[in-house]
Amino acid sequence: MSKIKIFNSAAGYDLAAAGYDKKEKYLNSFEQNKLLPLLGSIKDKEVLEVGAGTGRLTISLIHSGAKVTALDISSQMLEILRNKNSKLEVIVGDAENLPFTDNTFDVVIGAFLIVHLKDPKIFFDEAYRVLKDGGRLIVTNINQKEAPEIKIKNGTIKIASYYHRPDQLIEALENLAFKIEKNIFVREQDTWVNQIIVASK
Repeated sequence: MSKIKIFNSAAGYDLAAAGYDKKEKYLNSFEQNKLLPLLGSIKDKEVLEVGAGTGRLTISLIHSGAKVTALDISSQMLEILRNKNSKLEVIVGDAENLPFTDNTFDVVIGAFLIVHLKDPKIFFDEAYRVLKDGGRLIVTNINQKEAPEIKIKNGTIKIASYYHRPDQLIEALENLAFKIEKNIFVREQDTWVNQIIVASK
């Protein structure tokens, strides 16, 4: 049996993009409808979604009246998102080097993002920089010890991912002067499957 190849996020999600929307229900199950209500009213707010993918959350953010900028490292994922909403601003970019000026956004969201970052502190630092004073960062932390297998047209791949302890993320955010507003755990029976953090600048 051949070993499954592990790709970085850009290459892996380019390969997985075509079938990604089929996983939407599964991905939503990790949040159990808890994430979007945490945002409150975002009408006319400048929202940056980092790791927007094919727009699982993006379209809901737009329907809520937000002015959304969707950033992802995979051009193929964003191409699918662009086809869903041609007016949306989509940018191919890196979570660890955000191509925006300081104090630009009211909200930064990273769902299913930090699982792909070896050191989330780099992204947290960048999010702090681009947020306006009083702005909020919302991130999710999946309890995933090993990268799942992803079926693509020509076989199966994995995308490099990393496990992050919930307490270490809270500590990293507080060390960057974020104020933790909410630290919510989504559970299945006795096991946490997802951590949702709301932090403010």
